Amino acid sequence: MSDTDENKVRRESDALGEIEIPYDAYYGIHTLRAVRNFPFSGYLMHPLFIQGFAMVKQACAVANVELGYMDEKIGNAVITACKDIASGKLQNEIVIDSFQGGAGTSTNMNFNEVIANRAIELLEGERGDYSMVHPLKHVNMHQSTNDVYPTALKVATLNLLKTLETEITQLQQSLQLKEQEFREVVKVGRTELNDAVPMTLGMTFGAFADAVARDRWRIFKSRERIKKVNLGGTAIGTGLGASRDYILCVAGKLKQITGLPVSRAENLIDATQNMDSFVEVSGFLKAYAVNLMKISSDLRLLASGPETGIGEIILPRLQAGSSIMAGKINPVMPEAVTQVALQVMGNDQTITLAASMGQLELNHLLPLLAHSLLESLTLLINATKTFTENCIAGITADQNRCKRHVEKSYALATVLVPVLGYERIEKIIHAAKEAGRTIREELIHQKISSPEEIDDILSPNRLCKLGYIPDELSRIK
Repeated sequence: MSDTDENKVRRESDALGEIEIPYDAYYGIHTLRAVRNFPFSGYLMHPLFIQGFAMVKQACAVANVELGYMDEKIGNAVITACKDIASGKLQNEIVIDSFQGGAGTSTNMNFNEVIANRAIELLEGERGDYSMVHPLKHVNMHQSTNDVYPTALKVATLNLLKTLETEITQLQQSLQLKEQEFREVVKVGRTELNDAVPMTLGMTFGAFADAVARDRWRIFKSRERIKKVNLGGTAIGTGLGASRDYILCVAGKLKQITGLPVSRAENLIDATQNMDSFVEVSGFLKAYAVNLMKISSDLRLLASGPETGIGEIILPRLQAGSSIMAGKINPVMPEAVTQVALQVMGNDQTITLAASMGQLELNHLLPLLAHSLLESLTLLINATKTFTENCIAGITADQNRCKRHVEKSYALATVLVPVLGYERIEKIIHAAKEAGRTIREELIHQKISSPEEIDDILSPNRLCKLGYIPDELSRIK
């Protein structure tokens, strides 16, 4: 053995043989085998998944100590080790790649070994001396990967959904503020990228806000879908290898530790093999991604140009847009959010396929599902926060450009269809085009309407009303 600690090793063995483990490592032989077997992505577990997993292990240890199945001294060391991991310590010892075979067994063993060695250390022993605290006999008592892994995923998902709901609330409020700020700004509404009818810019942002409000409600409701956990079900949900009193109390211990409204599923076999609740949550995330993408796309169009495009809004100037075109500023935030939305949509398809391909009493693709779901949640949380703060909050309106577009557009003519008729409006538009006049100018030229009457028709108050009142258009000839 080398004199330097970094070169020291300890030897551990399992049914497959013996391996040298770095002396200072908290993980053990099962973890190291998995690291060598699955060098796929470099993606490690999400920090909140690590926290949730440690809390699940803590709940199991608390239940086992209180019920007398685990020695109190050993149990308290295990509980403290779990708390250490949940608080952020030793997270760099959870080293298994997110893409792994075995339905998450390697991850579970990683936790078992790290917790055991930390507990041994707390009991003043040497790491690897599993006669003091054993990864399976003590840390994994009354458990299986198949109940602790999905339960930990639900804990992490519940926490992330709560954060996402908070960020969506902030986005909704920011959009509502813009709705009020732009309520007097008249602009052209467009369908199929062509001029349609007049509206206000406030209406545009009001529609965005209402779409996001629905997402906020979906995210709130989605937490109900995953609060039932299969902890205590062990391998396939029958509870084989766990005592009944442990099964009946362990979910309650997890609720106390996490502060989340988790409870034991009524059918532990169903909760162990079927992952449709995660698919439902992912579907809600996809719906939100759809709205984010639509809003981002609309903002890019409305800000396009700015001189040769629509240019009705001005996005915050965040960074230089080109290494060669001086002065160019690109809509980088909507573009980035669009990419997040596309990734979430792709993840939803992955989650759907992974859940559907589970077989018999277990879903062996749960690690892929977990990675995809937690990635979607993290991307949406970060994108929503940044989108709100660095884009939506700083949007301004180019009111002069909005006004010019309205005056140049033939959209005004549609407002008069109820009183003048479709065919007459077509003739007015044709005459305006032939003479090179705007619709406003043509209406005045033909003495159909006065400037004051047109201003009244295009007033924000008039446009914000639902439909028209016949008397309002009675002066038009």
